[in-house]
Amino acid sequence: MKKIHKYLGLLMLLPFIAWAVTGVFFFIKPGYSDAYQSLPVKLYPLNKVSNLPVENQWLEVRQLRSVLGEHLLVKTAEGWQQLSPQTFIELKQPTTEQVRQLVNDAINDKHIRYGNIASITNLAITTSTEVRINLNWQQMTLRQQGKDTDFINSVYDIHYLRWTGIKTVDEVLGMLGLFFVVLLAAIGTVMTIKSKRNSKHT
Repeated sequence: MKKIHKYLGLLMLLPFIAWAVTGVFFFIKPGYSDAYQSLPVKLYPLNKVSNLPVENQWLEVRQLRSVLGEHLLVKTAEGWQQLSPQTFIELKQPTTEQVRQLVNDAINDKHIRYGNIASITNLAITTSTEVRINLNWQQMTLRQQGKDTDFINSVYDIHYLRWTGIKTVDEVLGMLGLFFVVLLAAIGTVMTIKSKRNSKHT
């Protein structure tokens, strides 16, 4: 039993070190504020409220104004859509120049983190500081992710034994890890009880 306990301890040494180091990282949380900071679309006061059709199947409506002008966002059973406030026809995709204007307006006062726009591919934007920004046109939201975000996400993966990137394999590793921890504790408990009993008889 001592040998099993010893080998299990050696086997679990790497996960234990990983859990301990990443646990300290989560407690201190260095760089979290920048890595996960929100990046809202800059909004302006509405000039007017659109007259909406009486008959519609909308579950929710949002009207807002950005540097591009007025926006009408509606939620249906299929999800969110952006409609023209004048014609109520769905606006499928903004132009590259519209994306540039919208993002530049959002990052204008955050130059240290974002720098300038380096490239735009559809609704994906990369900045000169290598931060990736994604535009959700239907909901008029922006999501940012930089190298610091990638690093922290990797730390999470290490902590939760998501080491291979294959969900099924990682789930099996996680279950095995927990099983070995319980087994290690159980064997240690049994050995301690036996040791105490032996010491009483001597």
